[in-house]
Amino acid sequence: MVLFIVSVGLSVTMGLMGFVNLAHGGFAMLGGYLIVLATKHWGLSFVAALALAFFAIAAFSVVLERLLYSRLYRAQELDQVLFTIGLVFIMTAAVTLGVGPETQVIRLPDWLRGQTNLGFMTYRTYSLALIVVGTLIMLGLWLGFERTRYGARIRAAVDNRRMAQSMGVDVGRLFTVAFALGSGLAALGGGLGAEILGLDPNYPLRYLVYFLIVVAVGGLGKVSGVFFAALLIGVLDFVLKIYFPKGGTIFIYALTLILLLARPQGLFGKKGA
Repeated sequence: MVLFIVSVGLSVTMGLMGFVNLAHGGFAMLGGYLIVLATKHWGLSFVAALALAFFAIAAFSVVLERLLYSRLYRAQELDQVLFTIGLVFIMTAAVTLGVGPETQVIRLPDWLRGQTNLGFMTYRTYSLALIVVGTLIMLGLWLGFERTRYGARIRAAVDNRRMAQSMGVDVGRLFTVAFALGSGLAALGGGLGAEILGLDPNYPLRYLVYFLIVVAVGGLGKVSGVFFAALLIGVLDFVLKIYFPKGGTIFIYALTLILLLARPQGLFGKKGA
């Protein structure tokens, strides 16, 4: 679920904007650090800190999108990669200087700690909360993209940007809104997943490959595809690390390579996407 929450924004923005945004994990890291600071030092509740991180990082991303990203929309992929990787290093250095290199710990409220009795088994309460939140976000995004006019415009721009522009769709505004939403969700995922994945200045580089794999398997701009891809990759990674603790991740990379050779559009993407 954490992989889904972080990756779905990357899928939409890459599919809509055609921009190789390798700094997406940096927004997740910044969101996680903002939540840590808000709960530890600013006296905010965990839920209030999540909301603050979402809106603050979304607003910050709009500034970056207008000032920096928009200048490279028509640039070569290599330029976009170098630019966004540079942003990651800047974010990492800023966090290291401002907060420190230590791993940060999220303080969960009492109602999210402990175990919950489901009748047939007991399960970690926070894990259950993540499952519920991730499912609600998936349903909300799916309904937003599939059942609203704005979602139809985004899907049209993802499928055929030039045709959407010729029909009067303001693709530039769509870019900004989609980028803000994706970055806000990344911040939300970074905060929600910090208790499980950990949180330190190397977070964006450590998990970038996983986010890209989820997007590649799920398909660009496909909310449901990213959801099922995140479940597949997350469960597979967990199982492989149990039985092959020293090399389980290699199998994921190999399977992803084979999949992309057979279906470049991903498991759930359309042919020619």
